[in-house]
Amino acid sequence: MACLSPSQVRKFQEDGFLVLEGFLSVAECAAMKERIGEIMAKMDVPLHCRTEFSTQEEEQLRAQGSADYFLTSGDKIRFFFEKGVFDKAGNFLVPPEKSINKIGHALHAHDSVFRRVTHSPKVQAVVRSLGLQKPVVVQSMYIFKQPRCGGEVFPHQDASFLYTEPLGRVLGMWIALEDATLDNGCLWFIPGSHTSGVSRRMVRNPACSAPGTSFLGSEPAWENSLFVPTPVRRGALVLIHGEVVHKSEQNLSEHSRQSYTFHLMEALGTVWSPENWLQPTAELPFPPLYT
Repeated sequence: MACLSPSQVRKFQEDGFLVLEGFLSVAECAAMKERIGEIMAKMDVPLHCRTEFSTQEEEQLRAQGSADYFLTSGDKIRFFFEKGVFDKAGNFLVPPEKSINKIGHALHAHDSVFRRVTHSPKVQAVVRSLGLQKPVVVQSMYIFKQPRCGGEVFPHQDASFLYTEPLGRVLGMWIALEDATLDNGCLWFIPGSHTSGVSRRMVRNPACSAPGTSFLGSEPAWENSLFVPTPVRRGALVLIHGEVVHKSEQNLSEHSRQSYTFHLMEALGTVWSPENWLQPTAELPFPPLYT
């Protein structure tokens, strides 16, 4: 089992993030990478669905906020790409397997390999250690951070996109499937920044509106000196509080930084905002973590 010690729980509560090295074995990481390769080999994305992924506000609203392909991806396995990988006609300028940014947002529901990892006894033990009583799986993503083109992820809080009332009910589980280094775009955090609420929110606009989403509030201009780099080795798990501010730099190295990440919500006594871009569906309600 992977229960957290009392000191680890306190560290997470104080900082808003926690690193657990060696959470997955080399073989477990390899199995997930092999499986994602099989999924990519069958990838068929129509021209009108070739959506570039971004976390910068204007680009989000342009590339994702008005794209049904993104807004209806919460219960599906869909493909999102780096900036600048398509020509004006939507054709790939680089090989598709080298252009993909992420695959999301329901790998945990539709693929047996990722479902087993998400609901594994090790994951359940960590989550129980944090006191979650009725956690449900909200979304999942496989992130590639491609060599030389893996895009920068700007400072943000996950709760900006996965908002709950009360706050403090969303937990990110980020698993490094390759070494995450300063050169290839490891995570950076502002320790303790999870205690000051949410500075902005992405909300879904009424049906048939354009764009499909908008932002309430704005992201502060965070000082770079506040961020702490968090390089980790393959197999590490990083726990991420829903309100902690974090980012990653562009990958300018020759090595990718692949990871699998999913988000949980404590469902007991929690209201999932009906304005969130991601909503459970009749076909795929948020599945309970504990099985």
